[in-house]
Amino acid sequence: MNSLPKKGVYAITPDIDDTVLLMEKVEQALQGGIRLLQYRDKLSLPEEKRFRAKAIHYLCLNYNVPLIINDDPELALACQAEGVHLGQSDASIQDARELLGKDAFIGVTCHHKLSLAISAERQGADYVAFGRFFNSSTKPGTPLANINTLVDAKAALSIPVVAIGGLRHDNSKALITAGVDYLAVVDHLFNTGNITENCQSFNALF
Repeated sequence: MNSLPKKGVYAITPDIDDTVLLMEKVEQALQGGIRLLQYRDKLSLPEEKRFRAKAIHYLCLNYNVPLIINDDPELALACQAEGVHLGQSDASIQDARELLGKDAFIGVTCHHKLSLAISAERQGADYVAFGRFFNSSTKPGTPLANINTLVDAKAALSIPVVAIGGLRHDNSKALITAGVDYLAVVDHLFNTGNITENCQSFNALF
């Protein structure tokens, strides 16, 4: 079984039509020292997704950063990514494990519910994600998870915990103090200022 990288930034790709621009942004994040990269794409057609996923994976291999595919175990297999991230309505952990093998990283969205995380760990998840913690464009609406969610999760679980949802340099330190292993960031990584410096600033919080 592979082990996840050390604590830090878990970058999630933004929705960008321009593939070349997306690749440039991903490489800048990799240069900034992200620990994990998730390819999340709600816009592209399947063929374009496969092309992009393979190209992104090639970049990730150059920086020794695991690539996680959002929602799609088949795409993860097709591009030989290191893992997949599953929502509550996606494929089961068991099916993803069967398809991708024992060394794949499988993460699961648990919103703000510890019971979902405990269940995911029992079923073989490698990490769980809680959020949103703050309002965000990626996960709009009222924040649901809070510091207590993290404290309870760290006490109950033995797998790493990810926080997502409106994370910025000025609001993430408290989550790290509560024990979070990874900060999953989209907007405040890719859409504000210098991407490489943003990554370094988030990592410095750890």
